[in-house]
Amino acid sequence: MMTTLELLAEKPSIPTTTAWYLADLGEARGKQELFTKQSPQRLKVLREHALIESAVSSNRIEGVEVDKSRVGTLIFGKPPFQDRDEEEVSGYRDALRLIHERGANLPISEATIKKLHKLSRGKIWDAGKYKEKDIDIIQTYPDGRSRVRFKTVSAKQTPKAMAELTELWQRGLRERWVHPFALVAALNLDFLCIHPFRDGNGRVSRLLFLLACYHSGLEVGRYISLERLIEENKERYYEVLEQSSQGWHEGKNDPWPTINFLLYTLTQACKEFESRLGQVKSPRGEKTALVEAAIARQSGDFRVSDIQHACPGVSVDLIRTVLKRLKGSEAECLGRGPAAKWSKKRRKKVI
Repeated sequence: MMTTLELLAEKPSIPTTTAWYLADLGEARGKQELFTKQSPQRLKVLREHALIESAVSSNRIEGVEVDKSRVGTLIFGKPPFQDRDEEEVSGYRDALRLIHERGANLPISEATIKKLHKLSRGKIWDAGKYKEKDIDIIQTYPDGRSRVRFKTVSAKQTPKAMAELTELWQRGLRERWVHPFALVAALNLDFLCIHPFRDGNGRVSRLLFLLACYHSGLEVGRYISLERLIEENKERYYEVLEQSSQGWHEGKNDPWPTINFLLYTLTQACKEFESRLGQVKSPRGEKTALVEAAIARQSGDFRVSDIQHACPGVSVDLIRTVLKRLKGSEAECLGRGPAAKWSKKRRKKVI
């Protein structure tokens, strides 16, 4: 809550970059209703794909992965779990569904945060319970060395800190002493600094980010996975969190690196959503468009498995069909067999 208190006390001047992001998000929020009145079938595919990507990406950031062939069954079915990782991905799906179904009617409260933790952690013994022991955030290096990156709020002080955080959030929305989208990001940063649970804080922070967006009138996370966009910039995500947590306990931290990162993530989601629905003509198929977009995002050589990684829930047969259609015009195959590398075809410059 130290970031939120700092913003409240100082009535901050907004950095220029932040102001640009806020202006873009305000414009996107204004267009939101127009876009969501378009093709129901296209929106349905986007919702389903975002649900899959969010559950997979948020867990994968924390090192939790499941077999690609099981993803669709885990998200849209109720299969017996083969391991603990499957249980956590399925639980995260349940938490996402709760947020999407209730939206801004689901209050940001301690009870809600504990419920999101309980859902996303499954049947682990302390699901939905605050930590009982003090926990530091440790960074481990490849050579085995480690260091304390951040000392979180003590277990004893955690209930009080969480009560203050949720109360400040409500005050901030009512009194509007900072832009709602900036408040969304500040809430996320403070939650991670408090670190209220023994494990699962990162995943709950991303669920809380999604829910806070609903409360601020932005529903893009229903159609575009915010978790996937964060995962694509994971190194930067951890970097800005470390920058913004320095001096947090003393109320002297610089929150703007993290705030700007999260606002940037939202603007990218809005742009992607608009590009999906801003087309006048009907596309060949939304899943085909998702594959094409994943191919376009590749920065170097890639394999079919890389596109499957970026499009969980899309069949490998469809991915190969799209690549075959693009072969020669927009993509080229650099080898033979299922594991062959592909590359986006470089366009010749016209002089």
